[in-house]
Amino acid sequence: MPVVLVVGDSLSAEYGLKRGSGWVALMEQRMASEKIAAKVVNASISGDTTSGGRARLSALLGQHRPALVVIELGGNDALRGLPLAMTQDNLKTMTQAAQASGARVLLLGMQMPPNYGQDYARQFAATYADVAKGTKAALVPFMLQGVADAPDPIRLFQADRIHPNAAAQPIILNHVWPAIRKLIP
Repeated sequence: MPVVLVVGDSLSAEYGLKRGSGWVALMEQRMASEKIAAKVVNASISGDTTSGGRARLSALLGQHRPALVVIELGGNDALRGLPLAMTQDNLKTMTQAAQASGARVLLLGMQMPPNYGQDYARQFAATYADVAKGTKAALVPFMLQGVADAPDPIRLFQADRIHPNAAAQPIILNHVWPAIRKLIP
């Protein structure tokens, strides 16, 4: 049975949500309802950065031998003001390591609010596209499309205005599902 490995941060680790209600758990439920024989491993950790994901990935690849690796990291890098070149290098290294293990890779891109400066926000968003293009990985340019850019986005976020709430999780899944479905063997 193919394994789908999700390596992410709080957005995939159900931060502030009831267990089993995050988009990754909903994806597992959708696979079951569509009779897709695949196992989902959610290796997401709240607060993780691309450096943390990079450090953990080799062991995860060895342990789970995934057919698909979904990388949802980078938001915390930006929130901490880490150098974009480092984030890009980590994403590229993770993507290449997963591909070298035989897995397909889907990058879930993130965007920063404009208060980080238009230039930084543009360069940050381009990081994902550059890595996807350079490694021929699949890309969802903005994971929170339909949530962060909804007509009334505040209703889809927890009080911190950073983490999507339970109502946003099906929207996230519906947005990323077509790309995931295409890559599941």
